[in-house]
Amino acid sequence: MQMLRYILGILSIAVLSLSAYAQEDTTLVQFSGMVLDGSNEQLYPVPYANVLVNNDGRGTYSDLKGFFSIVARKGQTITFSAIGYENVELVIPDTLQDDRYSIVQLMTQDTINLPEAVIFPWPSREHFKLEFLAMDVTSELQERAVENLAERTLSRMREEVVYDGNENADYYMRQQARNYYHIGQTPPMNIFNPFAWKQFFEAWKNGDFKKKKKQ
Repeated sequence: MQMLRYILGILSIAVLSLSAYAQEDTTLVQFSGMVLDGSNEQLYPVPYANVLVNNDGRGTYSDLKGFFSIVARKGQTITFSAIGYENVELVIPDTLQDDRYSIVQLMTQDTINLPEAVIFPWPSREHFKLEFLAMDVTSELQERAVENLAERTLSRMREEVVYDGNENADYYMRQQARNYYHIGQTPPMNIFNPFAWKQFFEAWKNGDFKKKKKQ
């Protein structure tokens, strides 16, 4: 019985010590806010922006609407970064009296204009001109080019050749962008699209539907 009381006493002391330590640590704050594009008059959210706590190895990222939330300490420096935007650093004030700190962080678009690069398979335009004029295009090469560019050959290649990793990723990103474009609202129906009706009538006049039926 005495041993049980002794163990309970030690556990009580440990719990009280931990609670006292947690109460003493008043430097922690719940840091949250919105990351917006401030390049134009209209403010747009910056989705998936990186929010990094410097020298701490921790961070998070904003959601689709630009919202983020992370636990940090007073006086720490926070770095905001996103592809296509300039990095922004912010210092959480060390004079805060509350354990919560919310902001609206604006980011500026960072446009980089690369110099023009002209690539030729020959050292100069003059060499290219000489080689191009000296090229002997035989009838066999012409027939091969016509065969490779025929519609049936291109259609067969579109059906048989599979997508590589880059094409799959590009298709997925385009699908995601299409979904994000109509987020929060009903996607438009092609029945009200005048361009779709125009394509339908042109295909009808050209007899495309009859050709497909015969095939």
